[in-house]
Amino acid sequence: MLETKNGYKSGFISIIGRPNVGKSTFLNRVIGQKIAIMSDKPQTTRNKVQGVLTTTDSQMIFIDTPGIHKPKHKLGDFMLKVAKNTLREVDVIMFMVNAEQKLGKGDEFILEMLAGNSTPVFLVINKIDQIHPDELLGIIESYKERYEFAEIIPISALQGNNVENLLATLSKYLPEGPQYYPADQITDHPERFIISELIREKVLHLTREEIPHSIAVVIDKIRRDEENNDKIHVAATIIVERDSQKGIVIGKRGALLKEVGTRARKDIEMLLGSKVYLELWVKVQKDWRNKSTHLRDFGFRDDEY
Repeated sequence: MLETKNGYKSGFISIIGRPNVGKSTFLNRVIGQKIAIMSDKPQTTRNKVQGVLTTTDSQMIFIDTPGIHKPKHKLGDFMLKVAKNTLREVDVIMFMVNAEQKLGKGDEFILEMLAGNSTPVFLVINKIDQIHPDELLGIIESYKERYEFAEIIPISALQGNNVENLLATLSKYLPEGPQYYPADQITDHPERFIISELIREKVLHLTREEIPHSIAVVIDKIRRDEENNDKIHVAATIIVERDSQKGIVIGKRGALLKEVGTRARKDIEMLLGSKVYLELWVKVQKDWRNKSTHLRDFGFRDDEY
């Protein structure tokens, strides 16, 4: 932890909401680099992804949580626990909703979770670029009837509309405090975690139906090539639950797996600032989402939350 500057603001901000409201898109825009994966599949984020935004007078540590949903397996229980527990750790809560969706049961569930919470809660209405401006007032009123928000701020995380205003307002609610991280640090996650997430993102983009939620990615090796010091060798295993899923992920004559590798390698090279040789394998681990030992092996450790 670095020394506290006079008048310096710092604090932790949790981003919560239903699946697919744009939490990861917002985090990546604010940080200026991809640290949270994005997909049109709900429940893309599984762990807490922490992003650090440092300015001359403040440091905001954003915690992007898994979309809050009704769990269907032990992995779902883990994701819900992660999201709930962050509410106790932060200085401000950002409740993000999708302007295109009406207030639903999932939003009601989150509002019930927030009841009695003394932490300031911002209602952040995302995707305003997708609706007519006349619709906004009705959306705001429907939420104001159910909760007393500290602030209500409409934004477009994709286009950046009103994001700077949101950041300035968040800063006002943060306490004076130290700079927790060096100015050039943008996340507290190790490179292994981000690399595994970048690979998982590509599988999400290229597959459908049951595949997206049945996969995990384990990084087996990251090391510099001994013969070519400018190149980094990354070996990773994509875990699926059934043999049929393995065939889908590999694809005809290995075409889909090759495409996953090509797309992931570009993002990993940007992350590491170096040429990358990416080696991918696919392995079946039956029903891994319901087995505590597999969840821990794949990085979902509930004792950390």
